[in-house]
Amino acid sequence: MAKPSRVLVIGSGPIIIGQAAEFDYAGTQACKSLREEGILTILVNSNPATIMTDQGIADIVYIEPLTVEVVSRIIERERPDGLLPTLGGQTGLNLAVELADAGVLDRYDVRLLGTPLESIKNAEERSLFKKLIQDIGEPIPDSITANSVDEALKFAGKIGLPLIIRPSFTLGGTGGGVARTLDELKTITANGLSSSLTHQVLVEQCLFGWKELEYEVMRDAADNCITICNMENIDPMGIHTGDSIVVAPSQTLTDKEYQMLRSASLKIIRALGIEGGCNIQFALTPSPTVARRWAPDQLNVRQSEYYIIEVNPRVSRSSALASKATGYPIARVAAKIAAGKRLDEIPNKVTGKTMAAFEPALDYCVVKIPRWPFDKFITGDRTLGSQMKATGEVMAIDRCFEAALQKAVRSLEFGNKSLLWEGKDWGKDGNLDSLPLEPNDLRLWAIMAALRRGKPIEEISTLTGIDPWFIHKALNIVEMERRLLSEPLNRDLLWDSKRLGFSDVQISTLADRLPEQVRQIRNEWLIKPVYKMVDTCAAEFDAETPYFYSTYEKENEAEPLTGNKALVIGSGPIRIGQGIEFDYCSVHSAWALQEAGYKSIMINSNPETVSTDFDTSDRLYFEALDDESVRNIIENESFLDQRYISCPSIVQFGGQTAVNLAEPLASHGFPIIGSSAEAIDVAEDRRRFESFLNGLGIPQPPGAGVTSLKEAVSTAATLKYPVLVRPSYVLGGQAMEIVNNDEELSKYMLRALDLGSGRPILIDKYFEGKEVEVDAICDGVDVLIPGVMEHIERAGVHSGDSIAVYPGLNLSAREVDTLVDYTIRMALGLRVRGLMNVQFVIMPGENNSESSVYVIEVNPRASRTIPFISKVTGIPMVRIATKVMLGMSLQEQGYRTGLFRKQRLVGIKAPVFSMSKLVGVDTYLGPEMKSTGEVMGIDHNFEGAMVKALMAAGLILPPGGGLLFSIADKNKKEALPIIKGFSSLGYQLYATEGTGAFIQKAPWWEL
Repeated sequence: MAKPSRVLVIGSGPIIIGQAAEFDYAGTQACKSLREEGILTILVNSNPATIMTDQGIADIVYIEPLTVEVVSRIIERERPDGLLPTLGGQTGLNLAVELADAGVLDRYDVRLLGTPLESIKNAEERSLFKKLIQDIGEPIPDSITANSVDEALKFAGKIGLPLIIRPSFTLGGTGGGVARTLDELKTITANGLSSSLTHQVLVEQCLFGWKELEYEVMRDAADNCITICNMENIDPMGIHTGDSIVVAPSQTLTDKEYQMLRSASLKIIRALGIEGGCNIQFALTPSPTVARRWAPDQLNVRQSEYYIIEVNPRVSRSSALASKATGYPIARVAAKIAAGKRLDEIPNKVTGKTMAAFEPALDYCVVKIPRWPFDKFITGDRTLGSQMKATGEVMAIDRCFEAALQKAVRSLEFGNKSLLWEGKDWGKDGNLDSLPLEPNDLRLWAIMAALRRGKPIEEISTLTGIDPWFIHKALNIVEMERRLLSEPLNRDLLWDSKRLGFSDVQISTLADRLPEQVRQIRNEWLIKPVYKMVDTCAAEFDAETPYFYSTYEKENEAEPLTGNKALVIGSGPIRIGQGIEFDYCSVHSAWALQEAGYKSIMINSNPETVSTDFDTSDRLYFEALDDESVRNIIENESFLDQRYISCPSIVQFGGQTAVNLAEPLASHGFPIIGSSAEAIDVAEDRRRFESFLNGLGIPQPPGAGVTSLKEAVSTAATLKYPVLVRPSYVLGGQAMEIVNNDEELSKYMLRALDLGSGRPILIDKYFEGKEVEVDAICDGVDVLIPGVMEHIERAGVHSGDSIAVYPGLNLSAREVDTLVDYTIRMALGLRVRGLMNVQFVIMPGENNSESSVYVIEVNPRASRTIPFISKVTGIPMVRIATKVMLGMSLQEQGYRTGLFRKQRLVGIKAPVFSMSKLVGVDTYLGPEMKSTGEVMGIDHNFEGAMVKALMAAGLILPPGGGLLFSIADKNKKEALPIIKGFSSLGYQLYATEGTGAFIQKAPWWEL
């Protein structure tokens, strides 16, 4: 088949639970791969926070809604001869099917690349998938394809409950679930039918307790196939793979079981005719310990049995994990295959020596742990099942499972919870029933607590369905805890504990020392980590990849880089409040360092991101983003030819994670490029910032920094309710809340104090005005402001949950001048070097007097709006800021102080939420951020940009139907014109009792 000349790549749209940064990584890698082949690439995506929507990744970039109508117009205009949909998650795959069904691909002679339409439908449409698997003689659980609730009920009557419902063409288990009762079966089936692209669900026998395995497979058009990686879910069947702790390679399979599933994987990818990457999920006979409770029919089988669960005929979340775990660039190779190349014709750029037909071999262990949002959503349902709830994940590499597991836990940044953490009410009075051993986000910690209390391995394994091998490894960690508690801390004990992944903080807690004392002892005894290379070939021969992980052995493979260099500290796992936008900033900083003649060193723990791709930086350390790991890496990079030259760090681009490391790094004498730790502390510490603004004469809402509940109550009484509670050094408005009385204040203060690390909590008078946001770059002399963004939602809704408009269309010239003046004065006063984000509130004047501008907060770092404002203004803020931090002035880069000229367009950033996945979470928007991603609409006017943004966010209302109104008393009058507008458009109105009575009293209601 002829190589295509113009290829349209479909992105995955906004970050939602089940579809996160992994598809930005895959799309970016694919575009670069296709361009290497001389193919012109056209990219369409709606997400401004991604690297893939940057100029230079694809030849032509469209930031547009991912709908059939929009993409059809792009195809008509650009006339691609190929379409690559398998790198855009479920969004890209579904859109390709819809374009084909609508006749668009045939009309413009566009062929699907990589995976044929028939293969996509065979894998995604449950009835076709079932038939294909049966036709090739592979086992599949007993199931039916249902098109109605009645069909599902009839099947339940035949084989019994529980049953699992899997909708066709959905992602992250959307619309699906496990039904244990008939009522649950009715509800979940109805939801699944409405979620499915084809209004079809698979109702399937539940295999609770069976092992769950995944195989990542690759095939080319010449039918060459390889398996890249097999991954074992530590959690058994019944929990979505995205919510499971995963280990690679598998640890509990016999060689016979491994080969059996490998053979089945190759058979399936060949039968589907997939050209490119494919993920296959299996259920496998559990260990006898687990089988006694969960699968008694498997106790007497002569050899393990398996079932095919599902196939993803595209790059997936697991593909990103498999790529980073093995060093095999799956998306890059898949794009080459789509362009017509064979595996034996594609060099593996990671090794520099092997071809893509060479199967990876690992001499280390990789552990992935999901990052759940329940530290933010404390009222949410923490139960894990077949519908995914995690917002992101971390990955850790080490030589043994125990060490990789502990490193992954450290990487989670989950309230500083090491494996030593336990809930306050766990195991009280010797009652182990209080331990949350059922599927939930705290189960790993509960298992550790059970082992500490002497619960037998077999009993824990039986209760949880987790293979005894993993419980035994957890017991190894507990036994080391006991040694550290009871034995003197000698060199052998310290060495053994570090080999098992214990951090200095954990050791200090158990051995009754300070963390810094443990580090000092380690250094005296020469117990330091070494760094090993991820080489895909188990060190069979030398590789060229600059990709390392730490371990406690003897030989160090990461000799320090020579010349000018800097360490970029990444942002860790994707979570609400700290998303893909900070990975975007980290990547651009690494590239800017290279442009300036510096070698860029990246440290991050997130397998889904572009920052952890093999060719983004000159060197990558896949490590936890904590004080110990970062200092170890800096020290490794600072000793050169027996001289110590400290490697500087950049902390501005990794969100709150990196900023929080500024103070400890500075206190230990490590240089920081850009704004000083002192400047960061002034802006982040609520009490110091209050004094700073007072010194400049810049107004802020009245308030005070407090450190106790008593002070908070006193301050609130002075200010009068409502007041805003805000901790220091947090991101995404965590524990930030508007409170209206002493009872609410007490509740939220306790949470804020828990997160505040001893720093003051600010109690502000809540101003319900217009919120405005500004990003700026300061070099110490000049302050560049690319643009001003006006929020549609008023102050009180977190900026990440607000719709932001560039330029501010409803701001007076005097207000804009004031915003610019305050921003410049604050940047120079803080001595910012690099980026700064400021949030303002504008309060209208009373009795026709002028409005007043107040500062809400300043962040001396990259913000989540940096990608958006960079793209709508054309100013590459991160690149400019990085060069400023290296000593190049704004004037040398062609910029001056003040507001940059306004662009002749309107850009709108709109939030996207994943509330349907988070049961029990209040959908009400307030100061604590709840959105998981964002989209952008661009047009020549506000109306056009807003329609595009709402389309891309899935917020466009249907042309008719009913609307439910429930409006607070204080907002009822203001809402009347909106209600009247919807009524005049023919919508049927529903309302809660109070709102309904108010509407009926409106003068226009009877008309």
